[in-house]
Amino acid sequence: MNAPIVQNTPLLELDLLKTLVAITETGNFSGAAEAVHRTPSAVSMQVKRIEEILGRPVFKRDSRSVELTNDGVFLVEHARRVLALNREVMARFIAPEVSGEVRLGMSDDISDRYLTNILRDYDMNHPGIRLDIMVDNSERLVKSVESGGLDIVLVNDHVKVKHTSGGEVLARDQLVWAGLKGGIAGEKNPIPICVWEEGCFWRAEALKSIEATGRDFRIVFQSSHITGQKAAILSDLVIAPMPRSSLNGAIVEVGEQYGLPPMEPSDVVLQLSKKKTEAMTLVVEHIRASFACN
Repeated sequence: MNAPIVQNTPLLELDLLKTLVAITETGNFSGAAEAVHRTPSAVSMQVKRIEEILGRPVFKRDSRSVELTNDGVFLVEHARRVLALNREVMARFIAPEVSGEVRLGMSDDISDRYLTNILRDYDMNHPGIRLDIMVDNSERLVKSVESGGLDIVLVNDHVKVKHTSGGEVLARDQLVWAGLKGGIAGEKNPIPICVWEEGCFWRAEALKSIEATGRDFRIVFQSSHITGQKAAILSDLVIAPMPRSSLNGAIVEVGEQYGLPPMEPSDVVLQLSKKKTEAMTLVVEHIRASFACN
């Protein structure tokens, strides 16, 4: 009987694939090093090892950033699948110490700014805890957590207002006027603005800021979602109140150039329902850690 053919195809270790994905998600070696708890030089050596095994580069490098080659894009797609499959296998054979369901609510803008960091590595760290997420406005979320409809909520709150019982400040962000870089919306008279619904803290701050100048304004766009706000800004239709952390290369702070006074900061507040479970405690610890690393 013929002997079986021995396959000599080299293997890419999971640690190498995890580092590759981390570089892609953070955009640089130093960010990836922090994510995988290694030094930047160790990350560079891992990338070198991947490229030696494949016999071709996976990144195009310059002094500021790294970009995937076509081979790198292909490899990252498969790396994510392999890592997800590994987590699924380990969750099946290693019985989780804690299991259950946790209902988490957060406002739309908090979801936009922080949800990716919260979810990163969540399944790997808590395979037995199912996370159900609801995105809604802060007022309804607070009512829901107080009635027991949700277990944990992340909401916006005014820094000068006493936070409701059990509230814990996780982050503080300056509310600013945002507009299109190089845009002219703020030069129009009356000034076109975008705000959220009645009762929204951002709306109240925006109207107070612009009314203090005595300038005419008109609300031309209302959106309860930050994606709608950004779309209106990017079309140069309006200027709008927005947390400074939500700005990007195309959306910039414009209040000072139009003579608009500063607005108050806004807190991201964590609130819990009266029901306490071990699963909730672990999710809260995970959320705190994700904010600490943000």
